[in-house]
Amino acid sequence: MPTLTSFNPNGRKEIKQAISYPDYALLKTKIQHVMQLDKHAGTNGKYLIRSTYFDNLANKVLNEKKEGFINRDKYRVRIYGKSTEIINLERKSKRNNLTFKTKCAITQKEYEKMHSGDIAWMEEDKRALIQDLHKEMKYNQLKPITVVDYEREAYIYPFGNVRVTFDSKVQSSLRNTNMFNPRLPMVDVLEPNLVILEVKYDEYLPDIIKYLLQSVDTRAEAFSKYQLSRMYG
Repeated sequence: MPTLTSFNPNGRKEIKQAISYPDYALLKTKIQHVMQLDKHAGTNGKYLIRSTYFDNLANKVLNEKKEGFINRDKYRVRIYGKSTEIINLERKSKRNNLTFKTKCAITQKEYEKMHSGDIAWMEEDKRALIQDLHKEMKYNQLKPITVVDYEREAYIYPFGNVRVTFDSKVQSSLRNTNMFNPRLPMVDVLEPNLVILEVKYDEYLPDIIKYLLQSVDTRAEAFSKYQLSRMYG
């Protein structure tokens, strides 16, 4: 059985599309017969993701996304269910329409230092990703810019290393980046009748998954939750 992972050194392909709730309900019904629900799902089949994204005052990351740069990087700190048990620094990179991910575990104290601008320690840190972010924070003035919450429902298929996710209830903190505050004020940024469909896979998309996706419009589209969260600030 192939090993399932969202991290592939050769990069992964992505399809992203906002679909209607009826399309989501239809596709979900079909997928459940073929794909396996993610093991991290809660009792309702979903789990909450909270991410803090980094950008600068000139909106470097946001503008590169809007303008469709084929080579770009996006840094974020991610937790699950508003818990501090797992805290990861992640970099999502685009290289010629392939997606690459890198991550490392960090502590709440380390994030708080980044948040306050205390970054000197990062230069000598043994984690390469910490060093890379330090350069971006020092030379491009990246800093935590917004927090994004959403509910994720994820399904996996071993062949082709396929992962299909449905993201809903997308919310933004605007520019409040106190991500460990469980009562952080959030505003809805996705229409309630929409769900964000993401399909990630390695070298190929199996025919059975292609067939299932035919029930909805899945033309590749750069639909970014970060870009959506910055609509209001």
